[in-house]
Amino acid sequence: MAPASVKPNSAGAATSTATVSAVSSSKVPPIARPLAGEPEEVASNINYHAQFSPHFSPFKFEPEQAYFATAESVRDRLIQQWNETYVHYHKEDPKQTYYLSMEYLQGRALTNAIGNLDIQDAYGEALNQLGHQLEDIVEQEKDAALGNGGLGRLASCFLDSMATLNLPAWGYGLRYRYGLFKQRITKEGQEEIAEDWLEKFSPWEIVRHDVVFPVRFFGHVEVNPDGSRKWVGGDIVQALAYDVPIPGYKTKNTISLRLWEARASSDDFNLFLFNDGQYESASQLHSRAQQICAVLYPGDATENGKLLRLKQQFFLCSASLQDIILRFKERKNENGSWNWSEFSSKVAVQLNDTHPTLAIPELMRLLLDNEGLGWDEAWDVTTRTVAYTNHTVLPEALEKWSQSVMWKLLPRHMEIIEEIDKRFITMIRTTRPDLESKLPSMCILDNNPQKPVVRMANLCVVSSHKVNGVAQLHSDILKAELFADYVSIWPKKFQNKTNGITPRRWLRFCSPELSNIITKWLKTDQWVTNLDLLVGLREFAENADLQAEWSSAKMANKQRLAQYILRETGVSIDPNSLFDIQVKRIHEYKRQLMNILGAIYRYKKLKEMSTEERKKTTPRTIMFGGKAFATYTNAKRIVKLVNDVGTVVNTDPEVNSYLKVVFVPNYNVSVAEMLIPGSELSQHISTAGMEASGTSNMKFALNGCLIIGTLDGANVEIREEIGEENFFLFGATADEVPRLRKERENGLFKPDPRFEEAKMYIRSGAFGSYDYNPLLESLEGNSGYGRGDYFLVGHDFPSYMDAQERVDEAYKDRKRWLRMSILSTAGSGKFSSDRTISQYAKEIWNIEECRVP
Repeated sequence: MAPASVKPNSAGAATSTATVSAVSSSKVPPIARPLAGEPEEVASNINYHAQFSPHFSPFKFEPEQAYFATAESVRDRLIQQWNETYVHYHKEDPKQTYYLSMEYLQGRALTNAIGNLDIQDAYGEALNQLGHQLEDIVEQEKDAALGNGGLGRLASCFLDSMATLNLPAWGYGLRYRYGLFKQRITKEGQEEIAEDWLEKFSPWEIVRHDVVFPVRFFGHVEVNPDGSRKWVGGDIVQALAYDVPIPGYKTKNTISLRLWEARASSDDFNLFLFNDGQYESASQLHSRAQQICAVLYPGDATENGKLLRLKQQFFLCSASLQDIILRFKERKNENGSWNWSEFSSKVAVQLNDTHPTLAIPELMRLLLDNEGLGWDEAWDVTTRTVAYTNHTVLPEALEKWSQSVMWKLLPRHMEIIEEIDKRFITMIRTTRPDLESKLPSMCILDNNPQKPVVRMANLCVVSSHKVNGVAQLHSDILKAELFADYVSIWPKKFQNKTNGITPRRWLRFCSPELSNIITKWLKTDQWVTNLDLLVGLREFAENADLQAEWSSAKMANKQRLAQYILRETGVSIDPNSLFDIQVKRIHEYKRQLMNILGAIYRYKKLKEMSTEERKKTTPRTIMFGGKAFATYTNAKRIVKLVNDVGTVVNTDPEVNSYLKVVFVPNYNVSVAEMLIPGSELSQHISTAGMEASGTSNMKFALNGCLIIGTLDGANVEIREEIGEENFFLFGATADEVPRLRKERENGLFKPDPRFEEAKMYIRSGAFGSYDYNPLLESLEGNSGYGRGDYFLVGHDFPSYMDAQERVDEAYKDRKRWLRMSILSTAGSGKFSSDRTISQYAKEIWNIEECRVP
């Protein structure tokens, strides 16, 4: 724990904040007031938790203790609303959505909860009475390590919108103890260490000891005399529920994110072996159970790694579906008899990408083997219940599982998948003989003798009643290319649902200065739940008063960010320079490599200029953030290159007042909440046709940050909404990419001299002695694995550099830049997750508002 800061008292002597707060808290009576509204009552309730829900030695009330007591005080109110919501849903028995996702990136819960409950002021004042500042207490919370990138953050935005719109919905995920990894930056580049978010405990989760389901792995299938089948034997682990409350904004509705933890029971502990000194053997199943929820995306290069990842996916699906079925039966038993044909009119299951695909054969198994339904009835229930969101066209993310691994771990499910595939093939042959030649790519089981696999995306498409992409361009590509043959069979199955973000976390709470200005000029704060109202800012975009206020709010955010960067990296950055940010997962298709090559070229040109010439340039601070997957060698080389360039540039006295390059370590939601409000230019520069949507582009645009980007993912729609003149466009379009790759293969590519110059500068050793040849060679040659510039960095580089020159010119004209910034926010109304979720509710789930009175 950091030492308590020291403040001089009135006599000039130093007293620690711990002493001050201990004295302050002793003046406030510790009284349980779970629904307190007034600051004095809130302070009493916080102090009550400090003393009667203790997690630390007594007599301490430092920031860490104050955080846990504050969180538990807020949780009191959430539990009240949560219970009311649960009872209301049980009584009303509405159709309910269950959202299955392997990832959730929640961010800090305290700011979000007090913001959504509209109790910031009361808690701020209460903590002052207890000798603390709310801002300091918030900083004590660690981000829940339950996700990695956009997929998980989207799921969290969706939960916020479901609660805010009073929709009956629930999230399901896994409780990862060590997350993906915590990123450290060393001289060697990225280093991965385990996340410590659960090292103490999370005050936001409630363990439900009465919600436990058995989940089986391995074993074999028994055939009964009547022909019915049963999966028996193998290992059985227990899925234990931990619930996290998700409050809506200024509404009583508080929904759940239910996270599963894997446990073995005491019966699985062999006391005889333990007493015989065979300690590991005595608790084998306990050890295997703990592995399931240890890490998000365990490395799957080995057979064991593949088994573990598949176990995780099945564990999520099985526990969640058993829970969903039980809830359906409980409600129906109370409200009269129930019938399986009613299941899909009460239950909607949404698969967030292919990770929860096993929900399909698991729902079939539960209906066939446990509930005694026939195949046709079980298939009808399943296909009317399950819907699938596709998040990618990248082949490596469209999961394919080895059939032998699946047979080993889930023998009954493989029987069911075989039957689904067999019936699908029969249906094609009888109703669509014109598609018979396409069956090898359309069927679920790829029986290639070298590597037989199960194609999870195909299983999802065949079995779901709706399939959606997440941006208009992405959905068009799915329909025209990836799933074109299925579209010809089921044209109405395919939809688009352009992603969105919650305006609460991503503007109202992370940039209060800008939010207050928006509310003032729109004369309402209703935009927080009706983001389309932002369009009203357009009429004031030229207004000098608004521009001045806007500029000062952006500057406050930039200064806060500069302090954070100094604290985290030791690099001092100038808030008067253009803050240029690219934060996202490090991947070759997202082209952080193009960004750093551009920075290298800029650095080289600055070095060649005279002092007078430099003074005419636009000073820039280029910031990167994001994690490279632990086994993704080229992505890790990019992280190393960014840091090596930063080390040289930032210490070069000739240039460092005109250019800084900073890598922000361990990018997560809380870091994003600091970076995004402080940004002025944001890079969304993926190869066209590769990014399904992107949601950070929406967060940046909402915060008045201008985008330099390609026509990819949601960039297309953002540019339409904010105006083409307010977007710095470059690069090939999605329909040009295949031709450009073909030309490259045929040796027709002519590199731009600037591109060659930047690469040569790296090879000259200007940024150290590390061997960057393998990274640079991926951009060279005309084809071949790891060569041939598959992501077209070389092709797009000249137009990228030209666009960057346009950025530099625009930034020099302050009035023009501020006008563009205001219009960026004004055009962001479409990109609210409230809009996205309303569309899912109406057009896929068929659920309606169920507001707690």
